[in-house]
Amino acid sequence: MSLLDYLIPFALALGLLILVHELGHYLVARWCGVKVLRFSIGFGKPLIVRRAGRDGTEWALAAFPLGGYVKMLDEREGTVAPAELHRAFNRQSVWRRFAIVAAGPLANFLLAIALYWGMFVVGTDELRPRVALSETPHIAAAAGIRDGDLVLAVDDEPVRSWQELRWVLLKHAIDSRRVVLEVRTLEDVTTFRTLDLSAIAIDDGAKDLILRIGLRPWRPHIPALIGRLVEGGAAQRAGVQVGDLITAIDGKTIDGWTQLVEAVRPAAGRSVRVDLTRNGITHSLQIVPEASTENGEIVGRIGVGVSPPEIGSETLFAEVRYGILEGMTKAVRQTWETSVLSLQMIGRMLLGEVSWKNLSGPVTIADYAGQTAQLGLSHYLKFVAMISISLGVLNLLPIPVLDGGHLLYYVVEIIKGGPIPERIMEIGQQIGLALLVMLMAFAFYNDINRLISG
Repeated sequence: MSLLDYLIPFALALGLLILVHELGHYLVARWCGVKVLRFSIGFGKPLIVRRAGRDGTEWALAAFPLGGYVKMLDEREGTVAPAELHRAFNRQSVWRRFAIVAAGPLANFLLAIALYWGMFVVGTDELRPRVALSETPHIAAAAGIRDGDLVLAVDDEPVRSWQELRWVLLKHAIDSRRVVLEVRTLEDVTTFRTLDLSAIAIDDGAKDLILRIGLRPWRPHIPALIGRLVEGGAAQRAGVQVGDLITAIDGKTIDGWTQLVEAVRPAAGRSVRVDLTRNGITHSLQIVPEASTENGEIVGRIGVGVSPPEIGSETLFAEVRYGILEGMTKAVRQTWETSVLSLQMIGRMLLGEVSWKNLSGPVTIADYAGQTAQLGLSHYLKFVAMISISLGVLNLLPIPVLDGGHLLYYVVEIIKGGPIPERIMEIGQQIGLALLVMLMAFAFYNDINRLISG
């Protein structure tokens, strides 16, 4: 993948999320009768400015794109004509100001609900939650889980895809509790497995949670049986034929297609001895894998294709689709649970129970944007929905400068029956800005550290 494969999906996602967030502020401000002076995507010097509407609102695209703002008529920021005082933001009731500020994060949550709902109703092809034991099974093995078990439910919560299984296990791992998995074995027997998640620590995320539990997606065994040959490829030139079964490479036994790929990849440009069986007779051939670039890495390929496995794709994949009302309910629930989980993680970071290494910045987000875009539209839209929720939660944190800080001021104003002194608000803004800069710096540090460590 090139740099543009990451930057374009990242820019599209970020632009959409900022646009939706600021539109929330803008629309509610207009509904409350407040005059909007500027709607900006990005901070700093405007690169493009257009005026539109009866108020001559400036619609701007600025130089620094990691954010945006809606500038409203306000006596604290300049002189306001007497005829327009009633349209100034600071002259509105505390409830109207509260609604205008809260509308931005709310718009992000509504976008996530809309995206999830659309995908749930349209339907997506998902990997079934059929599990296999990883190389270090530990907890999963102790629970009696076997290769090929299809998870039907976790604590009576239905599970229909691998992603749903990961999500449900993550939720329960946060609470460090035992869960009961309802599974159907390869022998078509329905039974139950008790999984103890109390030993799972939500640490620095160096290893996927589900791998630490001891699970991985199940795959049928695919023998190293040649199903097709690339015309003029290394294997064909060496004499390999369709129907040959590769049994060893350089004396190392090959049990299946995965082992074949793993043996060939590091051998680019180097001759290897391939043992194969043809019509019951063993043959040995010398093959030089051709060099190919994959994700910036040089790998070896011999130009062969797999023979179709006996188990079809319907065993591995299923279409996950919901009705209109059921899909809406699930979309709202998914958005709510993701928001709560985000707040739980932030709380545990503050308490020192979860490493701050889990905090991600724009580089990591761009990486995930590129990866999900390559996987397909449904994966990308799920990523956008998740980031939209994260943006909504972040903006609701009670940190001055953020929307949540302003909402906190308004709550205090409602309780005390009057506005907070300007001096206190100024100090709060300075503290909030310092906290935000520190947070961004730490996120960038984590991004750079991940890049260096791979």
